[in-house]
Amino acid sequence: MARTGESSNFDEKVVQISRVSKKTKGGNKIGFSALMVVGDRQGRVGVGLGKAPDVLSAIKKGVRKAKKRLLVVPMDGSTVPFPIEVKKGASRVLLKPAPRGTGVIAGGPVRAVVEAAGIRDISSKILGTDNKASNVYTTFAALRQMRQIVDIKGIQLKSIAQEEAESKQKEKELQREAKEKAIEDEKAAKDQQKQAAKPKTKKTAAKRKTSKQPNQVKTEKKSAKATPTKKQPSKAKTDKKSTPKK
Repeated sequence: MARTGESSNFDEKVVQISRVSKKTKGGNKIGFSALMVVGDRQGRVGVGLGKAPDVLSAIKKGVRKAKKRLLVVPMDGSTVPFPIEVKKGASRVLLKPAPRGTGVIAGGPVRAVVEAAGIRDISSKILGTDNKASNVYTTFAALRQMRQIVDIKGIQLKSIAQEEAESKQKEKELQREAKEKAIEDEKAAKDQQKQAAKPKTKKTAAKRKTSKQPNQVKTEKKSAKATPTKKQPSKAKTDKKSTPKK
């Protein structure tokens, strides 16, 4: 169940509603308690527990208390700056940063706090009890401890806008590199085609030359057959003819 305040930009999430009864002299006194998480999805989140005889009044009290206890969550882009593990009572929660586009990997109580704070990419694990209220308070304590460490050590954090600008710049660079590679590949392919075409022309020219040579031989043979050589009479026959008979 989620409600959005009309007069503000805070998101209100109901984590748990419990029915409480109290023994009195006149009978049982029934009431309700509502655990609320409030956040603006821009780095601020708060947790509050409201108690009242009816559910709506308990929710309003919980929202009012949560807005008085807002915490500025440290965010490195769209995730947390470093992993942290916190134990509070029987509850134990682990929060770890995740790369851009991972999403919120978390259970119900942790997810409510993280999404209200505006964290988009995170990996978490509930290692202790399954009590929703305990896990919500432990997650809130982990974020508070993370805030203190960042302030003490002076860790520089990037905003979501800066991270998006850097990612866009990287995409442009990758596209430019891809275009340059494509142009180089085209040039290399053209050069290979030219180199492959040159030896083919030489071979064809050599073939033409070799093909002309046997044709010339054939024409010479034909010309030799067409012009036969006259046989000269032998000297013996001529001598016989020249000597008269007695």
